[in-house]
Amino acid sequence: MLRFAANLAYLFTERPLIERFASAAMAGFRAVELQFPYDISPAAVKAELSRHGLVPLGLNTARGREDEFGLAAVPGREQDFAAIFRQALDYVVAIGGTAVHCLAGRVAPELRPAAEKVFIANLTQAADAAAEKGITLLIEPINQRDRPDYFLSRVEQAADVIARVGRPNVKMQFDIYHVQITQGDLITRFERHRQVIGHVQIAGVPARHEPDEGEVNYPEIFAALDRAGYRGWIACEYRPRGRTEDGLQWARPFGVRPRAG
Repeated sequence: MLRFAANLAYLFTERPLIERFASAAMAGFRAVELQFPYDISPAAVKAELSRHGLVPLGLNTARGREDEFGLAAVPGREQDFAAIFRQALDYVVAIGGTAVHCLAGRVAPELRPAAEKVFIANLTQAADAAAEKGITLLIEPINQRDRPDYFLSRVEQAADVIARVGRPNVKMQFDIYHVQITQGDLITRFERHRQVIGHVQIAGVPARHEPDEGEVNYPEIFAALDRAGYRGWIACEYRPRGRTEDGLQWARPFGVRPRAG
């Protein structure tokens, strides 16, 4: 049976982050993922998770400077990446989570050969540190329409990096929204790379709203994931058209139903 999680950076944003845990639980989610929760103490987050019986999943490494979106593949920023990775690792362990998404960052075209070497070296070191804590590293192909010059944009590129790192706790975050924009052929790509996919995210394409609109046939996608034996969480990382709860009718058949008050 498919399992759906709430991404609290996108859903329930009508409320402060610390209040979104309760909202997710009341809406019927059993798990949550975060992006950049670092302004809130891990103890406060863990208390909310416990209070509402929620499973914590993953979070992102910090963005870096204002014009950056990660550092894992950025030449010359290796020490900075090590620092923000340690911050993410300590935080996810403290809240009882399971994964850290290592944002690759933006890289100019002429620096991409060097960036690939940096990315692999950084991930190798990070994976060894994460393995000691039982944490999985995730890398995600992100479309360059939304994130120009983002280093990692194709599924096959991510699979090659994972193979070259050669650590069992490095997996791909397969975001159907991003893959559709960049490449399409979603089901075939998922099935081909199933063994290295550790997490799935969804949103409607092209507007990134609920997955009940746009060009992706999500009922067939969900059926394909089930047939492929995917048993991980599917995270809802979309921008609701309005109030989050009002847009969750699509999720009712999958067990996301409001809890009794």
